Amino acid sequence: MSRFLNQCYQSLEAYTPGEQPRDMRYIKLNTNESPYPPAPSVVEAMTREQVELLRLYSDPTARTLKEKLAKLYDVEPENVFLSNGSDEVLNFAFMAFGGKEAVFPDISYGFYEVYGGLYGIDYEKIPLKADFSVDYRDYCGKGKLVVIANPNAPTGMSIPVWQIEQIVKSNPESVVLIDEAYVDFGGQTALPLIQKYDNLLVTRTFSKSRCLAGGRLGYAFADSRLIADLEKIKFSTNPYNINRLTLRLGEATVDAEDYYREKCREIIRTRNWTAEKLQELGFQVLPSQTNFLFAGTPKMDGMALYLELKNRGILVRHFGNPRIDRFNRITIGTPEQMAAFIDTVKEVLYEKL
Repeated sequence: MSRFLNQCYQSLEAYTPGEQPRDMRYIKLNTNESPYPPAPSVVEAMTREQVELLRLYSDPTARTLKEKLAKLYDVEPENVFLSNGSDEVLNFAFMAFGGKEAVFPDISYGFYEVYGGLYGIDYEKIPLKADFSVDYRDYCGKGKLVVIANPNAPTGMSIPVWQIEQIVKSNPESVVLIDEAYVDFGGQTALPLIQKYDNLLVTRTFSKSRCLAGGRLGYAFADSRLIADLEKIKFSTNPYNINRLTLRLGEATVDAEDYYREKCREIIRTRNWTAEKLQELGFQVLPSQTNFLFAGTPKMDGMALYLELKNRGILVRHFGNPRIDRFNRITIGTPEQMAAFIDTVKEVLYEKL
């Protein structure tokens, strides 16, 4: 840290992304990326002509992609916001709607706390219940920015839409942000509620279910006035926030929706198989509606298992929070990758017993 850094940022704890090591080839089950490539039509959309057009700025309104998403989800283009990854929506939302206070679960996506610190927001972290679920009543009538990942990460668990509606309805003067990064893997979306409540913001990403983590493309749905607020922040910071190639890939991705729905179904089938195999090995596996599992075993410390798997060429994600340190988050890969993962876990446990 230099002596020039603004004092208000000197104590900021930055977000730590998942490992992207280059020292060897890994079965990479640590950052919730899709194990499948984009649809063939998406790959074909990346033509020489598209690359040559990089000499021109991208469309700052992203109108074509907004219209495609609006049609797909039965909303108006004015209800859609596009961003450089869904993290940018979260960034803008904390900036625009956080004011002085925010509230979110104590075990959830780590960026919520980072953005709270970045903007000097007095945030409250509400403990999950003993079973790691969210108690919706804890967020009713808070009168501050409410942020809930549904399904939650890293637990993979979700709450029903009727509970989300109670939270939104009980906080009429504050924005409620529902982060639906993983909703396509079995969760319930709160999207229809934006037609009823002007304080609901629903965020999504192309990184998980649409196999485009490297493309950095996120989006959000809300009342048109909330969207206008986010657009104001965007045009005051980086109007060309999405590059030309990513916009084109996004358009082609929406056109290939059937392909991605099938890949989600495949991941769900593999997730259920993996959960069953882990339970047979004595693991506690939380019920997941995501593309990952959160699992731990009394037979072995979570960090020790993480390190053993890494040494054998398999990456999973371990978190240092004492409450969850016996667990690891395991991204669902292909059936072949998950079979290799289960075999390796068996080897590790056999050697340690």
